[in-house]
Amino acid sequence: MAKYTDAVSSARTPLPPASSRPSAELIEAARALGVPRDYGRTRRLRRVREPRRLAFIGCDTQDRPQWLAPRAARAWARMCEAAAADGVKLLVVSAFRTIEYQLGILQRKLARGQSVEEILRMTAAPGYSEHHSGRALDVSTPGFEALEEEFADSPAFAWLQRNAKRFAFRLSYPKRNPHGIGYEPWHWCWHVKKKR
Repeated sequence: MAKYTDAVSSARTPLPPASSRPSAELIEAARALGVPRDYGRTRRLRRVREPRRLAFIGCDTQDRPQWLAPRAARAWARMCEAAAADGVKLLVVSAFRTIEYQLGILQRKLARGQSVEEILRMTAAPGYSEHHSGRALDVSTPGFEALEEEFADSPAFAWLQRNAKRFAFRLSYPKRNPHGIGYEPWHWCWHVKKKR
């Protein structure tokens, strides 16, 4: 289990989430629910480790505390400031998620009657979500429904398409992506800039 030591310390800042079970055990639990053993290979997705440190980035649209890896958090703050200077408000819908939390998403969707195949078209399997890295977030903006394709019609999405790269954020799941995950105009991931 990862230790989260870089959290903002304050009496009002909550502790970051952590999985209570080892990642291998959680991934096996997902397989027992029907996630194929060759999921990562066939979807061209790698297993994602949870970061050792997280930084508090504020609350999401549902007033839940959210976290990112420290460097991604700083890049997110700079990007939000730049967007605001251009009259665009970026909102967090979801940021860091533990592998255990992702397993819970799978379990809840199965309980609602969705098949594993349906779920995996819109949700990465536990252990393979970029959200586990602490570098990915789901973004929205006022006046647009969260986690819906209509976000692609928003000024915020247009701004991100023009500017996110400056802050090392990229759209992870464009239309017809090689991972077999549905189009998610709201899902952006920070990528470490490589030194030359």
